[in-house]
Amino acid sequence: MKKPFFKLLAKLNKAILPSYTKKRLDLAKASKFQLAIIGWRYFVTTNALD
Repeated sequence: MKKPFFKLLAKLNKAILPSYTKKRLDLAKASKFQLAIIGWRYFVTTNALD
């Protein structure tokens, strides 16, 4: 149940949230909101892959 849920969330993240790696965002200059999005995407991706 957990893994399919996170796979769905990962697909939604890819469709809705911006990809900062494609935009070449420097993490040192990222705002708190951008860092929160990066952290959320990392959390969802790691749980989808387990």
